Amino acid sequence: MKHTPVVYPIHELIRNRWSPRSFASYPVAPETLNQVFEAASWAASAMNEQPWRYIYAHHANTEAFGKMVECLMPGNRPWAKDAAVLILALAKTHYDNGTPNGAALHDLGLANGNLILEATALGLHGHFMGGFDRAKATELFHLTDNLQPAVMIALGYQGEIDQLDEPFRSREKAERQRKPLSEFVFHQQLPTE
Repeated sequence: MKHTPVVYPIHELIRNRWSPRSFASYPVAPETLNQVFEAASWAASAMNEQPWRYIYAHHANTEAFGKMVECLMPGNRPWAKDAAVLILALAKTHYDNGTPNGAALHDLGLANGNLILEATALGLHGHFMGGFDRAKATELFHLTDNLQPAVMIALGYQGEIDQLDEPFRSREKAERQRKPLSEFVFHQQLPTE
């Protein structure tokens, strides 16, 4: 587990959540994966629309998993291909009446937050990836115009750092860093530039 240098105390689940690139080869049980998706389902959403959609594939399912890997950018493929599960997270961008849902991506983000914290509580790790070909995902998974591919998630149990090639091994060993609160939290108004 990586050290999380915090200024103020935060919950252990949040401290323990991090995004490894090294994944062990053993699978995630279906019941465990369903528990992770159940946690996602209980996220808050505008008008209780619950606009999140997930497509997932287990590593053992070579055809569907292969499609997921094919969507990844070259910088993510070398390590993400070893995850037990790959997940494509989608946002349903319009309500059933055709009105745009401006909160859909926000709500998907909340669901993803629940998903990853539940995964952390179960001893799993996930790595969110914006580096994937959205057009290819739309084509390979036959997505409608109402579904926006937002992020892919590599999910599984942590593997050995030494199984990674460079530059991924060095990134895995790097210390965790966060911006200080003073750079993104402002009382009453944003500072003038």
